[in-house]
Amino acid sequence: MEETIPPATPSFSQAVFAIVRKDLSAEFRSRELLSAMLVFALLVILIFNFALELDIKVRESVTAGVLWVTFAFAGTLGLNRSMAVEKDRGCLDGLLLAPVDRSALYLGKALSNLIFMLIVEAVTLPVYSLLYNVNLFQPALLLVILLGSIGYIAVGTLLAAMAIQTRTRDVMLPILLFPIVLPVLLAAVKASAGLLNGADFTEVSAPFNLLVVYDLVFIAVSLMLFEYVVEE
Repeated sequence: MEETIPPATPSFSQAVFAIVRKDLSAEFRSRELLSAMLVFALLVILIFNFALELDIKVRESVTAGVLWVTFAFAGTLGLNRSMAVEKDRGCLDGLLLAPVDRSALYLGKALSNLIFMLIVEAVTLPVYSLLYNVNLFQPALLLVILLGSIGYIAVGTLLAAMAIQTRTRDVMLPILLFPIVLPVLLAAVKASAGLLNGADFTEVSAPFNLLVVYDLVFIAVSLMLFEYVVEE
């Protein structure tokens, strides 16, 4: 009688990239999440463009704030939708039954959410540059946007997994998320505004360092807490 060989347990990195691949392939088939995020982001930019059209100086001074308001609300919409789809279709239960570390599930979902947010930002930035006549393609500014997005998604993925367990998940996520990500949003706005106003990179080192520390701390905390958050 032949001995049955049990299937090999996937490694941590294999599990992470399998989740990312699953999310990306599912999204590029349906395009539900990205379409909603992009439409929302572009509508916010257009509304601000019409609202600030009369005063060019004010429009230039609020560029950083308008950008991060757009990114924050579009990111929240994406986080909520991303985790809600997993819950409604029963995929989350299947992922939790997989023989992999729960932190790999968190990291995979966070990476896919970050990719979606970066795609939205990649479309939003040139549109904003055209409407507002502002050069946003500065290496230091792009680095600040990346660090701010990482911090936002790191916390948002954890809290989205918590919010979907409640009946009021659409309302609960923003209530939980915005107070916690306020430091990263303030630091990102301050650093972005300084760079857009021609400040040297050393002049925005304090908010930049805050972004780096925030990202490292909350990624570590989320990796440790995700297992307890998804347990029912």
